Amino acid sequence: MEQARVAVFVGVDVGKATHHAVALDPDGVPVLDRTVANDEGQLRALLGPLRDRGPVLLIVDQPSTIGALPVAVAQAMDVTVGYLPGLTMRRIAETYPGEAKTDRRDATIIADTARTRPDLIRAVVAVEAHLADLTLLCGYDADLAHDGTALANRMQGVLTQTHPALERVLGNRLDHHGVLALLEHWPTPAQLRQAGERRIATFLRRRQSRRAEALAHDIIQALGEQTVVVAGTAAAGLVLAGLARQLATVHQQRAEIGAQIEALAAPDPLYPVLTSLVGVGVRTAAAFLVETAGKEFASAADLASYAGLCPVTWRSGSSVNRDRPSRRGNKRLKHALFQSAFASLRHPPSRTYYDRKRAEGKTHHQAVLALARRRTDVLYAMIRDGAMYQDPTAAVA
Repeated sequence: MEQARVAVFVGVDVGKATHHAVALDPDGVPVLDRTVANDEGQLRALLGPLRDRGPVLLIVDQPSTIGALPVAVAQAMDVTVGYLPGLTMRRIAETYPGEAKTDRRDATIIADTARTRPDLIRAVVAVEAHLADLTLLCGYDADLAHDGTALANRMQGVLTQTHPALERVLGNRLDHHGVLALLEHWPTPAQLRQAGERRIATFLRRRQSRRAEALAHDIIQALGEQTVVVAGTAAAGLVLAGLARQLATVHQQRAEIGAQIEALAAPDPLYPVLTSLVGVGVRTAAAFLVETAGKEFASAADLASYAGLCPVTWRSGSSVNRDRPSRRGNKRLKHALFQSAFASLRHPPSRTYYDRKRAEGKTHHQAVLALARRRTDVLYAMIRDGAMYQDPTAAVA
């Protein structure tokens, strides 16, 4: 909405149970200042009289989670909605007089920023139902991934404490179903030693473990490297069995959620375009669809800036002259693109670019970030043209 057409700027500092709303006219004169419950009826009663004054612009500081209901009610009433990012809001608040931190002050700052600095307000568009479902599933999947990492780290810690040699064999295989079932069935070194190499191999083979015989041989060999029993090994067996059971459940849940994510993302026209790029899988494509929904990018640099992949130059006289990674941008999208770039290192063009950056003196993390930024240019061109990815080597041939 053009700023000249807005009759009322409504800033809302959202909360779990109640929101504080402050409405300003184009001259900055307060029109409304009150607390409203997080309830559809009260939100409609708040916005209804304001609409009689003319076009209304509602601005929130959190368009999702606790701010989802005000956004949905406003969109249902044909009220334009925008949001002011939290970090931007906090920096702007420092320019206003006073040091108090109240809901009323925050709502006033949000409304006044929309009135005086419309360039800082981002649009909130109505999200399609399948993208809303995809957003929730991606968030749940990310939580499960975090839980899985924590459980695996805990298991590695317990194994290192009681039997380091065994941890060196199994520590990097805790994402395998057969290994988790093995540790749940025989969690202590004594039980594994008593089971023997043949029974362990059979147990792993029945659970479709790769190279079951070789892994069983490595386990028995690792058990033979330690003859002493560390104090707490018996209790560690109980802990390992429980952790293995929990981690197996998390893996099963992630597999089920992954199938649902793919079912929701696959019909999107951009999905086959995204997944044609080397290193982009179901979860990366879904994250891209979710985090860029309703947004338009004028160039590849605009997309990279939104994802926080553009380097920031720091210069001060002759003492400071360097570039560092940006700390802004959409962190979830940045993480997805970074992981995609890391997964593409086996692809010759990506590996060549990565090696060139390492030769320039960049660290591994910096080189992967540079690769992610370079791949963003390719991704933007693919989306712009609706074209599948073509391997440069194959294109030349």
